[in-house]
Amino acid sequence: MHRRRLLSSMLGAGLLLAAALTTPAQAQQAAPTKLKWAHVYETSEPFHKWSVWAAEEIRKRSNGKYQIDVFPASQLGKENDINQGLAMGTVDMIISGSSFAAKSFPRIGVTYYPYIFRNPDHLLAYTRSDIYKELTAGYEQKTGNHIVATTYYGTRQSTSNKPFSHCAEMKGLKMRVPDVPAYLAMPRACGVNTSPIAFAEVYLALQNGTVEAQENPLTTIEAKKFYEVQKYIVLTGHIVDHLNTIISGALWKKLSEPERKMFAEVAQEAAAKATADVVAREKELVAVFKQKGITVTEVSIPEYRDAVLKNVSVESQGYRKADWEKIQAVK
Repeated sequence: MHRRRLLSSMLGAGLLLAAALTTPAQAQQAAPTKLKWAHVYETSEPFHKWSVWAAEEIRKRSNGKYQIDVFPASQLGKENDINQGLAMGTVDMIISGSSFAAKSFPRIGVTYYPYIFRNPDHLLAYTRSDIYKELTAGYEQKTGNHIVATTYYGTRQSTSNKPFSHCAEMKGLKMRVPDVPAYLAMPRACGVNTSPIAFAEVYLALQNGTVEAQENPLTTIEAKKFYEVQKYIVLTGHIVDHLNTIISGALWKKLSEPERKMFAEVAQEAAAKATADVVAREKELVAVFKQKGITVTEVSIPEYRDAVLKNVSVESQGYRKADWEKIQAVK
């Protein structure tokens, strides 16, 4: 009996010693830190595809320490909700436009002012510039959240059931436009009657005639099938749109410096891959839409740009002309 007790004590001591010698890596693999990454885009879009890739890449590079679940298509709320979720702790990472970041730090919204970017290459050059660092740092100082990457979303074009090729011909057109100053600038400069219908309801609103027109990148027009309920696509090219990958302040504070570097590198790799997909698809889509019987019309970009600058100035939108000038100067 005494010997049995001794063996039992030795076995218990061995188990305690084994538990004490468990390495941090083993403990992390046994109980990974679970994170939520949310966005509003469809699973068919590159923004979701490469977010899923990034989540898996972060799991690999952290040796299983971080397990990220990606929630697409507004599963965790609309864009405003997920932005608020960063502060509330309901999400850890999001993909969202600068227009929503501008609600907390207005200066960053200047990047949505019409025709501020000449093309996608100009946008990407901006993400490597000092003014980008200045604006993203200002956003972080205001919110605590950290922008780790920026993805090209697409150049916003117009669709309509009425043909037009000049700014003046848009006067009185009923157009769905998000209720964001920069988005509203071009339509209002051209006398459009704007309506802020929820994104999920745009197809039905176009179908039943609640509105006659809308504006979005060609890739979104394809993904949301707006071409099914619109006769004309007009290449107004008014905003070179983009999305930010944002990490909540709470998570950013918990990450070590090497982890911060790794999260940022993965997010930037994913952004570059998604950007390449969007650029490639945009080049194909004009021909695709024409094959579907849609009339695709080009316009004079200088004409539209001049109308915006004249009728809806940078300052009237609450932005700083100095920021606009710095971005214009980026090569």
